[in-house]
Amino acid sequence: MHIGAFFRHLFLILGGLISLFPFYWMFVLASRPSSVIYRYPPVLTPGDRLGENVHTIAGKINIWAAMANTALVATTVAVLVLLISSLAAFAFAKFDFPGKNLLFSAVLATFLLPTQLATIPQFVLMSKIGWVGDLKAVIVPSLASSFGVFWLRQYATNAIPKELLEAATLDGCGFWHQYTHVCLPIIRPAMAFLGIFTFIGSWNDFMWPLIVLNDPSKLTLQVALSQLKTAHGTDYGMLMASSLIAVVPLLFVFAVGAKQLIAGISEGAVKS
Repeated sequence: MHIGAFFRHLFLILGGLISLFPFYWMFVLASRPSSVIYRYPPVLTPGDRLGENVHTIAGKINIWAAMANTALVATTVAVLVLLISSLAAFAFAKFDFPGKNLLFSAVLATFLLPTQLATIPQFVLMSKIGWVGDLKAVIVPSLASSFGVFWLRQYATNAIPKELLEAATLDGCGFWHQYTHVCLPIIRPAMAFLGIFTFIGSWNDFMWPLIVLNDPSKLTLQVALSQLKTAHGTDYGMLMASSLIAVVPLLFVFAVGAKQLIAGISEGAVKS
């Protein structure tokens, strides 16, 4: 029994080290010049060029403004997706209204459509209303999350007892009061998962911001870093330093929300 536990822990430790090594290797490359990166055998210890590489990046592109733009977009999208998806999910899960099943089927049908299919019509619409080049063109199209509605609806269907809503109705609670005082506290783990999932997806979004943003002061981080790559070719020290800048906020968000993220996944899996 003790031997089995030892091997289980050994396996978990090895798995953790394998998972963390790419991040460590990125840090090593970010702190080294390109001449050292190409050495064989490779140098596995960090160097002293990280600050210099970051300073060079900041001189080539406005990386801090791009990071602020990305944080604004990702935070706004995550918050509004949670609001819109939770409202829709609560209505779909616990209320009967004409066309309910048809509307929910339409939401599910959007899973079958590749996002690239809407790129041209979406760009034409943004152009007609004058949003091209503005962060609104990145934020607004991301607010309709069919996955968010589906995920929260499935969770709310099983997690919120019908009797609890009936009791709230007898106490004089309307839809909004039931949503804020009954629904939100119960589905909080699922919302934590959706919020982190949405934030990370929005932070990493590249193609749509690349298409719709043409103002250098409004570029998101991924688009700005792609310009750096084009300009500097194979300077992997600089490229890895820029990648490190992009990934550190995501690691922080994941570390802060890891408990809620795991709770949302596990509780959603065992609800009956």
